[in-house]
Amino acid sequence: MSILDKHAILEKNTSLLFLGSLLVVTIGGIVEIAPLFYLENTIEKVEGMRPYSPLELAGRNIYVREGCYVCHSQMIRPFKDEVERYGHYSLAAESMYDHPFQWGSKRTGPDLARVGDRYSNEWHVQHLIEPRDVVPESIMPSYSYLKTTPLKLVDVTMDLKANSLVGVPYTEEMLAQAPADLAAQADPNADTSGLLERYPKAKIGDFDGDPAKLTEMDALVAYLQMLGTLVDFSTYDDATGYR
Repeated sequence: MSILDKHAILEKNTSLLFLGSLLVVTIGGIVEIAPLFYLENTIEKVEGMRPYSPLELAGRNIYVREGCYVCHSQMIRPFKDEVERYGHYSLAAESMYDHPFQWGSKRTGPDLARVGDRYSNEWHVQHLIEPRDVVPESIMPSYSYLKTTPLKLVDVTMDLKANSLVGVPYTEEMLAQAPADLAAQADPNADTSGLLERYPKAKIGDFDGDPAKLTEMDALVAYLQMLGTLVDFSTYDDATGYR
């Protein structure tokens, strides 16, 4: 009996075909998953990475809630055209504290992995209020209501605790100071020394242009301004991590 004849028998027998497919999928799964249990760390260690500050985390939650990930990826692929347009390709470590991660693959709008510090707070606010004022060809909807929606502070500590349960290394001090840190980051006149010790490179300021109110716009802009700014790629070596 030839190989083709044997293959024909397998194709015509539903039970055999199912068992064969299950066997192949099982072997493939074991080959991909088993090594992860024997590696000390499956994500390269990169200097500069830290958990999100309470305000950044609140902004990230708004980003997810509003479906920004549907049109914007946060995953720069290692191709010349992408690197030239967006910056250094994305590292796995940059998403190690994302639950869920925001990699995506669809780009109705540009990738946002390195959008931090590229534009002013005022630009982001106006872009979110009326996108076509700054990008005439934009098809992004308006998010003007974020500027008039107060940011709820009730669950900020619980939000950090929930993330710590899935591996984000928030300390007891971070949890205890969460409400104060959230308010201080959006107040240019606040004492932010403790905040910056806990969250290095955190952007400080009145993000939405209205110091009298803490809004969802403050949180979202704080999150956007942080993206891609934690890792210093001027000292990063693709082969070893750092030089």
